[in-house]
Amino acid sequence: MSVNALEEHEGDYRARQIRLGTWIAVGVIVIGAVRVHLDWQGGPLLVAGIGVIAVAQGAMALLPWRRLVFEPWLQPVLTVWWAANLAVLLAFTAYDVAALAIYPAGVTLILASTAALASERAVIGIGLASLAGYVSLVLTRDRPVAGTLAALTLALMAGVMWFCARTASNRRRLDTARLSAERRIEALLETSSDAVIAVHPTSGVTYSSPSVRTVLGYEQAFVTGDLLTDITHPDFLPTVMEWWLSVANGVPGFSARVESRIRRADGTWIHADVIGTNRLDDPSLQAAVISIRDITERKELEDELTRQAFADSLTGMPNRALFRDRLEHAIARNRRGGGRITLLLVDLDDFKLVNDSLGHTAGDQLIATTALRLHQQLRAADTLARLGGDEFAILVEDVTEVEAMDLGDRLLAAIRRPLRLGNREVVCTASIGVATAKAGDGDDGPDPGELLRNADLAMYAAKAAGRDRYALFDPAMYADILREADERAELERALAAEEFVVYYQPIVDLPTSRLIGVEALVRWEHPLRGLVGPNAFIPLAESTGLIVPLGRWVLRQACRQLAQWCADYPDTERIRMNVNLSARQFQHEGLVEEVGQILAETGVNPHQVVLEITESLLMQDTDSTIETLGRLKQLGVRLAIDDFGTGYSSLSYLKRFPVDILKIDRSFVDGIDTEHGDATLAEAVVQLGRALQLQTVAEGIETQEQWSTLQDLGCEFGQGYLFAKPGAAETIASILGGAKPS
Repeated sequence: MSVNALEEHEGDYRARQIRLGTWIAVGVIVIGAVRVHLDWQGGPLLVAGIGVIAVAQGAMALLPWRRLVFEPWLQPVLTVWWAANLAVLLAFTAYDVAALAIYPAGVTLILASTAALASERAVIGIGLASLAGYVSLVLTRDRPVAGTLAALTLALMAGVMWFCARTASNRRRLDTARLSAERRIEALLETSSDAVIAVHPTSGVTYSSPSVRTVLGYEQAFVTGDLLTDITHPDFLPTVMEWWLSVANGVPGFSARVESRIRRADGTWIHADVIGTNRLDDPSLQAAVISIRDITERKELEDELTRQAFADSLTGMPNRALFRDRLEHAIARNRRGGGRITLLLVDLDDFKLVNDSLGHTAGDQLIATTALRLHQQLRAADTLARLGGDEFAILVEDVTEVEAMDLGDRLLAAIRRPLRLGNREVVCTASIGVATAKAGDGDDGPDPGELLRNADLAMYAAKAAGRDRYALFDPAMYADILREADERAELERALAAEEFVVYYQPIVDLPTSRLIGVEALVRWEHPLRGLVGPNAFIPLAESTGLIVPLGRWVLRQACRQLAQWCADYPDTERIRMNVNLSARQFQHEGLVEEVGQILAETGVNPHQVVLEITESLLMQDTDSTIETLGRLKQLGVRLAIDDFGTGYSSLSYLKRFPVDILKIDRSFVDGIDTEHGDATLAEAVVQLGRALQLQTVAEGIETQEQWSTLQDLGCEFGQGYLFAKPGAAETIASILGGAKPS
C-alpha cells in the first residue's frame, strides 16, 4: 500500500470516528433529557457533557485528518476528544449507580469498565462482564425508568468500547502497512540512480536518500548544505547558486534543472544533472527536493561525438567545420584589433597516383606524415586543419606577407623530404595558395568564405604554374574565374539552344583520292561572334564536364546525317562516319548504353561508325579501358586511335586494345617531305599498322609532296586541306553526288 493510499484510508477511518462520536452525542442528549424529567439535578451535568462533546466534535470536524499520518503530535487531540466523550458517559453512569444506592457494586463496575476502555482489548472481556453484572443488578431493582436509562447508558458504553478496540486494531494494521511502505520506498531510493536530498533554505539538509552513498560516495549523516557547496566545482558554483535561489524562491511546485560538476568522496569529479523542485508548502516535507544524477558517461559520449564531428579521424586535427569556426573567430578578433590574417591552402600533387599505385594504406600514411611535418613548421597559436582528401588549411595571425612567404617555402621543403612507404621511397610535392586579409578590407572586414575562395584560387594558380610552389592571391585570379563562369553559362545556354553545328571533313583513299568517309567536327554558331572553332570552347567544355552532353549531341547529329546520306545516295553504304570521343566522355559511366541507343535510334549500320580515341586516354586505367572498348566493339562500331605517336603506349598494350585504325598525327605529316626523322616515324607507324593488320590514316595533308610521300610509305588513307576543308553537310552531299573532293 502506498503512502497516499494510507493517507486516504486514514482519512476515511477518521470520518467514521466523527460519525460514531455524533451518534454517541445524540444518545447522551436523549439520556440527559430523560434524566432531566426524572431528576433536575442531572441538568447541569447534561449541559456540561453536551458542551464538551460539541467542542470536541467541532474541533475534530475541522482537523486535517490526513496530516495525522505524518504528524504524531496531533494524536493527543484525538485522545482528549475520546476522553471527553467517555467522561460524560461515565459521569451519567456514576450518577445512576449512586442514585440506585448500589455503592460497592457500582464502584467496582465503574473501575472495571474504565480499565477495560483504557487497556483496550486486554480487558475488554472483564469490562463486558462487569457491565453485564451491572445491567442485571439494575434490572432487578424496582425502578423501571432508571433501569431503562442504565441499559441505554451501558449499551452506549459497550459500543464505545468495541469501537476503541476496533480503532486500536486498525491503527496497528495501518502502522504496519505504513512501515512496510516506508521500508519499500527506502529500498527503492537506495537502488535508485539518483541521489535525493531534501533541503530547507534555513535548516539545511533535512533528508538524504540511501543512494547518496552510491552516487556521491558520502554517508547520509554527513550530507549537509555546506558539503553540497564544497563539493561543487568552482567553475559551476555561481550557476548552481543562482539555480538554487530560483528554486528556493520559486512558487510552490516550481522545478528547474542545472548541470554541474561534483566531487565524489573518493576525489573523482563527475558530471551531474541536478533537478530541484520547490515543496516548501508541503507540510510533510517543507523543503526543496533535489535529485542528483550522474551523467558522466553521457557527457563523455557527447564529448567524443563532438570531437568526431569537429576532428579529422585520420590525423586528429581540426576538420573543415572546426576550421571554419576558428576562422570566423579570428576574423572577429581581426575586426576589433586590426591585425592581419593569413590563410594557406596546401594540396598534395599527384596524391591519386600514390593511392592507385601503392594502395590506400600508403596514402593514409602519406597524409598522416604530411600533417605531422606541417605541424612542426607552425607556432603553437597557429591552426592546422585537414579539409578532406589531400587538402590542408593553415590559419596564421599577425604575420607579414614576407613571413607568410617564408612559411610557404618551409612548408614546401618539409613536404618535399623523401618518405618511405612500404618498401618504396616516395618524394611528394604540394601546391600552396596564400590569401591574406586585414582590418579595413571592406565595411565588415573579410568574409570567411571569400578568404577560403581566394586561397583556393591561389592554390590552383600554383598548380597551373608547375606545382611544387606557392602562389599569392591576386584579384586578377578572381576576374579569370568570373570570366570562366560567364563562359560556362554561355556554353550551357548555347547547348540548350542548339547553337552548335557539325561540319564534316572528307577522308580519302590516297591512291585514288576517292571519298571513303568523313570526320565529324563541331563548330559554334555564336549569335555575336559568328562561327567559332573548337579550340575556343572545347577546352572549357572539357574542364566543366559539358563535353559529355555536347559529345552526345554531336554523335547523334552525325549518325542522323549518315542515315540521311545512305537514304539519299545508295552508293554510300560503305562511307565511314568518324566521331571523336573526349576523355571525359569516354570515362562517362553510361557511354556504351548511350552509343547503343543512338545507333538504334538512327538506324545506321554500326560498322560505318568509327569512334576516335586519343592515345593518352587509352593508357588511363588500362583494364577498365579495355573493358569499355570491348563493350563498344560488341555494338559493331570500329575504333581508331587518334594522334597516334604523340602518346606513350607500348606495343604490348597496343596489342591488347581492340582497335581497327591508327591515325598518324599531323605533327609527323608536316615535316614528312623535309625532315628525315618525321618520314621515318611516319613509316614506322605505317609498318606497325600493317604488322597489326590495322588501317592507317594520315592527318593534316596539305601539299602534293606530303601526299606523294605518304603513298610511297604505304599509308592507305588521309585527310587534310589538300583534299577538302571541313564543310557543311550540303558540301559533302555534293561530293557524294559524284564529284571528287576539292
